[in-house]
Amino acid sequence: MPTTRAAEKAAATKGDDSKSEDKVTGSKHETKHAKSPQAKRLKKNDDEKQQTIEDTIPSSTREASESKEEPKPSAGEKNTAQDQIEKTDAAEKPGARQNVVPSSILEKGIIYFFFRGRVGIDEPSDVNEIQRSFMILRPLGKDAELGEGTIRDTGNIRLIAVPKKVFPRSGRDRWIAFVEKSDSSLKTIKEKFLSSSDYETKTVGTRHSPAATPAAEGVFAITTTGRESHLVYMITLPSKLGEVQTELGLREKGSFIISTRNPQYHAPRGVAFSKGADYPKEVLDEFRGLRWIPSHPHHLDYVNTQFLLIGESSGIKKATEPQKEDEKEGKEKPEDELETLEDEDAHRMEVLKDDDSRAIFADLGVLAKGYPELKTTFE
Repeated sequence: MPTTRAAEKAAATKGDDSKSEDKVTGSKHETKHAKSPQAKRLKKNDDEKQQTIEDTIPSSTREASESKEEPKPSAGEKNTAQDQIEKTDAAEKPGARQNVVPSSILEKGIIYFFFRGRVGIDEPSDVNEIQRSFMILRPLGKDAELGEGTIRDTGNIRLIAVPKKVFPRSGRDRWIAFVEKSDSSLKTIKEKFLSSSDYETKTVGTRHSPAATPAAEGVFAITTTGRESHLVYMITLPSKLGEVQTELGLREKGSFIISTRNPQYHAPRGVAFSKGADYPKEVLDEFRGLRWIPSHPHHLDYVNTQFLLIGESSGIKKATEPQKEDEKEGKEKPEDELETLEDEDAHRMEVLKDDDSRAIFADLGVLAKGYPELKTTFE
């Protein structure tokens, strides 16, 4: 069983983490990333405007012209994968961390990073050939810990689309992401997102949307510092970040400031979304007439929720700052709690994996055969 990584904390560099604004911008990332020896065991952006209105329309609104049948595995393959997928009862252990999780952690869980190539491009050779990137958020009980196996499908998965293709790394990088699916099941994620599809258009006929490619898997937490909300993550797979992860703007440990947009106001200039989230009155009342408010986990439970992602060059330091009340009550520091979850996830995925891709797909209840492998280099 892996040991805790609390002793591996690195000094973070102070960055320019600006507050939320209505303006959405982007910048090129060419950051190199290397892990410490202790961590080896665990694991262009462009400034162009969104290419077409079609690229900003959630893929769930497109109807496939014909259903795609998943390739049938051999008997031995099927038994091995099914054994992995059926280990759903042991992984999440609710209540195992009662009274130790800090109040600043609003939600924690498993995060998967995927990207999809542009129409007709099954294997992108660089970020310019990516249509958009995605995050899959799979919340766990706040007081839960992880054992071995996959996680029970409770239908609470969220699919977050990032039309800018890469993830922001500094306060100068700020752009919109949106909830493409919420309260989703593994079956829906498999059929409507992971798989490739062909669909008809009036102008060019049949178009091919490639299958999604996994880029990383890890753990996440949505935290609050009182004035801001943050989405913090630690990557478990791959054990060493490569060219793909770096070009996508991912770090071994990273975070974003996240702010939810009030759908009662017009969308930011240059952002083409058909409509905002259909919030009930109690959620709309939270805005108090403001255009943006710190994101809360329940905001992400509504399809078409639009929120601002702002990079944090200081890493996770600001996002995991301990609160005085939690310290008085003897609760874990937010970073320590997240590292504990990462240790548990690292062991869980190590037990599951044949290779990184097979582990990720098995964890999502999907046979890896027929889907792209996790990539660390563009070829």
